[in-house]
Amino acid sequence: MGRKTAVASAILFCLATAVSHAGLMDDIGNLLGGGKVSGISGNVAEDARVVSGLKEALSIGAANAVADTSKVDGYFANQAIRILVPDKVRKVTDVLGKVGYQKEVDEFVLSMNRAAEKAAPRAKTYFVDAIREMTFEDARKILGGGDTAATEYFRSKTQKKLYDEFRPSVSASMDEVGVTRSYKNMVGKFSTLPLVKSPESIDLDDYVTGKALDGLFFMLGQEEKKIRTDPAARVTDLLKDVFGGK
Repeated sequence: MGRKTAVASAILFCLATAVSHAGLMDDIGNLLGGGKVSGISGNVAEDARVVSGLKEALSIGAANAVADTSKVDGYFANQAIRILVPDKVRKVTDVLGKVGYQKEVDEFVLSMNRAAEKAAPRAKTYFVDAIREMTFEDARKILGGGDTAATEYFRSKTQKKLYDEFRPSVSASMDEVGVTRSYKNMVGKFSTLPLVKSPESIDLDDYVTGKALDGLFFMLGQEEKKIRTDPAARVTDLLKDVFGGK
């Protein structure tokens, strides 16, 4: 089995376990523009089927990433993406923790993560649009790319749109879960301490939005790696059917 076939096989793994065999074929004309083209195999029908499968796989991976980050503790309980204290106020939290105000620090950290979890569902629509707009050339690059090629594609297509969408959503979520209140409470405690300087100003909306997106794309990358590398991908009936002759 060649490298491209193996990669395509791995990417199609979730199709065998999460979607039905029916509906794999997209409109070949829409995908390829008609006629024979240079592609994964050179066979129009097979290439269209693989690309259609890739779209389904990416849809499932994106949905899983959004679901994982949207749930309670989706960010907070995940050490890889938990939103931590901004560097600009780390001195504040370190000092407060040492003088008996760790509870205020913990509440601040938790509130930032809760805001990200509330905003995460808004990413789904943008991922769906990016998949819908994917061309055959995009798909071919993804199939032949590295372990996170699809994630990089999503980031290039959605980063700016997601930031613009996430920021007001994060801001509203921060108000709802009390991030600003927790921050002000924490800084207020710090300001009462002797011989301390006021902390640097920080745009919390920007900070939490950026970290929320970083976490979302990280989780999407993890989903993609699983789809690409799961050994079970080579033993499913679907993959035997699609790639058995290659």
